[in-house]
Amino acid sequence: MTRLTIALDAMGGDFGPQVTVPASVQALSRFADLNVILVGDEHHIKASLNQLNAQHHSRLSIVHAPDEIPNDMRPSTALRRSHGTSMRVALEKVASGEADACVSAGNTGALMALSKYLLKLLPGIDRPALVTALPGANYQRKWLLDLGANVACDADTLFQFAVMGAVLAEAELGHTPRIGLLNIGEEAIKGNDLVRRCADLLQHSESVRYTGYVEGDQIYTGETDVIVCDGFVGNVALKTSEGVARLIIDKVKAHLHPHPIKRWIAKWLFSDLLNQLQQLKPDQYNGASLLGLRGIVVKSHGRADIAAYENAIFEAVHEVERQIPTKISDRLEAVLLERH
Repeated sequence: MTRLTIALDAMGGDFGPQVTVPASVQALSRFADLNVILVGDEHHIKASLNQLNAQHHSRLSIVHAPDEIPNDMRPSTALRRSHGTSMRVALEKVASGEADACVSAGNTGALMALSKYLLKLLPGIDRPALVTALPGANYQRKWLLDLGANVACDADTLFQFAVMGAVLAEAELGHTPRIGLLNIGEEAIKGNDLVRRCADLLQHSESVRYTGYVEGDQIYTGETDVIVCDGFVGNVALKTSEGVARLIIDKVKAHLHPHPIKRWIAKWLFSDLLNQLQQLKPDQYNGASLLGLRGIVVKSHGRADIAAYENAIFEAVHEVERQIPTKISDRLEAVLLERH
């Protein structure tokens, strides 16, 4: 692995440096060739580093950017008033080539708007898309996009999402992934005009392996590797899934907690089942990639804890290693040639 650098928006998210700084130090211990630029309020960052006894880490640097983008700031406002904020400065490090990727747990709309403005879109891409990995059967990951970056899309945009999702999944799976469109039924007549028009585009494309419609109950258990939808539907599906996963885990914990003997028996008899339940935790899959840009940007959940934020850093590292933007650009070039 060649040396790489990640710029972190250290102030983003609900907990700021309390989470981002320890997660960075842990990531540095895992990746020997990783460098981290912590962008944010220098005083708070150094205080967190001192608590970890990591203030002199040779592969960690600090860029002072004391201002933050509020979670309720509109993207259009962020474009005008974000100069000097931790999010913008971290993205500028990617735009200038000083960093290979940016990770932020801040305002999603602002992150998308600033990423488009500073990093620019790849040729052939109209809008970036947020994508995340999900747990699937037999320990196989799946990918869902868009997760909320675009609440309204046309058929061409959904088609672009399918191409980008296919490239990301193929880099991990090592084979051509199966692409499906999220719909209210599997039959060809089901769904709205948008979904049917996109299905027609995918069916006539040789650049993706389209397998048809996917219903909501097949997101995790079906045969499809990449599920495509607009951001409104994707965000609702993801948040619903996260809620169900937490409900199941909390109910199991609540049932076992008052009974030490039950806990011991469950751990002895059902260790595999309990491990599987842990795999349902949304934190295991924290780190949504903003695909379609000329650089790599990973969005962490705002409420992420240290372990979850570290997973977002891992996602950024893996995308740098696999050169995802370059691969998407190459695939899109083939798509454009196919269409003409």
